[in-house]
Amino acid sequence: MNSPKSALNRRQFLRRASATTAFLAAAPMIVPSRTLGAAGQTAPSNKINLAVIGAAGRGADDIGGLSPHCNIVALCDVDSRYAAGSFAKYPAAKRYQDFRKMFDEAAASFDAVLVATPDHCHAVAAMAAIKHGKHVYCEKPLAHSVGEVRALMKAARESKVVTQLGNQGHSFGSIRDFVEWVQAGAIGSVHTIQAGCNAVNSGLDQLAQLKETHPVPSTLNWDLWLGPAQYRPYHPAYLPASWRGWTPFGNGTIGDWMCHVVDPVFWALDLGAPKTIVAKVKDYNPKTQGDAFPKGDVVTFEFPAKGARGPITLEWYGGTERVPRPAEFESDDKDIGAGAVVIGDQGKIAYGSHGAGGVRLLPAKRMEDFARPPKSIARVRDHYTDWIDAIRNGRKAGSDFSYGGPLTEVALLGVIAIKLAGTKLEWDTQKMQFTNSAEANALVNPPARAGWTL
Repeated sequence: MNSPKSALNRRQFLRRASATTAFLAAAPMIVPSRTLGAAGQTAPSNKINLAVIGAAGRGADDIGGLSPHCNIVALCDVDSRYAAGSFAKYPAAKRYQDFRKMFDEAAASFDAVLVATPDHCHAVAAMAAIKHGKHVYCEKPLAHSVGEVRALMKAARESKVVTQLGNQGHSFGSIRDFVEWVQAGAIGSVHTIQAGCNAVNSGLDQLAQLKETHPVPSTLNWDLWLGPAQYRPYHPAYLPASWRGWTPFGNGTIGDWMCHVVDPVFWALDLGAPKTIVAKVKDYNPKTQGDAFPKGDVVTFEFPAKGARGPITLEWYGGTERVPRPAEFESDDKDIGAGAVVIGDQGKIAYGSHGAGGVRLLPAKRMEDFARPPKSIARVRDHYTDWIDAIRNGRKAGSDFSYGGPLTEVALLGVIAIKLAGTKLEWDTQKMQFTNSAEANALVNPPARAGWTL
């Protein structure tokens, strides 16, 4: 997925990017040598047999990343026109529209499953894979509700399958740099994080069009596309690429980007679950416009003190609301499009999206003088290889569901706050409920359409 432009000094970004590239080029593959074929490629006999649910769009990109390590044996997509490219590229793979039929007929032929559907179908597809004992790579966010996240985490833990959330930046060298710097005390005690993304995932401008009647395309199975979402008539405003802006199917900008942008601080600071969440929105009424996400939002999370660190405030700026520009930026630094500013009592760190890309201390002089701590966190080749290597070696992947689940939950709590904008919600993560809002609790684990329960 391409990232919006991040606010990083060009000279420093290129210098840091070159260093990261050099490191990755020199880093050995972590796949055991016995599994390698010619020129460092995985031998065909050692490849993982992979089934794909959601073969177009982001799914097609994921297939490309996994195909060097996998035999693509089954492809499932509800829209044969949209998935035509993947179908043509892997003609030997058996094709399906309904993943339930795929599991019934072909489960014995594959070891692992890639889930790259729209958000609202992540949980049902991933759960079906887990129940069949298959390893799972699931695109972010992990699920469409907190209840689904908890169910997936429990099932994965009990079945002992190897899982990975698709926040690929978690495997970058830059996120490890950031974690090492923060944990070495580079900016002292962190107390505030200002993070966000300027992508606008909103269906507001198309709400009035939903009254129109449109025929379902002959290549699309609309009922299967809806999956667990409550039934509604087909409309081209929903798909193929615009579903993120609609609350029944997507999770807005916060759900689309938080697993990328907040991942570095979630890891470095062991954030865990927030205690309170409150959202501010403009020109949006969730009571009358609730099928769509607002064009912009500011969501404030308060995380309690944990271990040796104190409490932390995370401010999320989505869509038309922008991350405040740090006073320490140079004149040629662009405002932050996707990324964060991390504020401690002894300084600041800025980074872009996807694995803290272009991470640097502020101001520029401090970055130039910074004595970097030793690299204490193991580096990995890439996110796909990390998952495949974890399957082969019986270990956890870097962003398995036990990590990616709680990270996703933070975003989904933000979604609930947006739907109840102006209400400061108090969250009890152990009980999986809000202590001050029955209306919010109704959104924690909403019912699925008949026939699509986990």
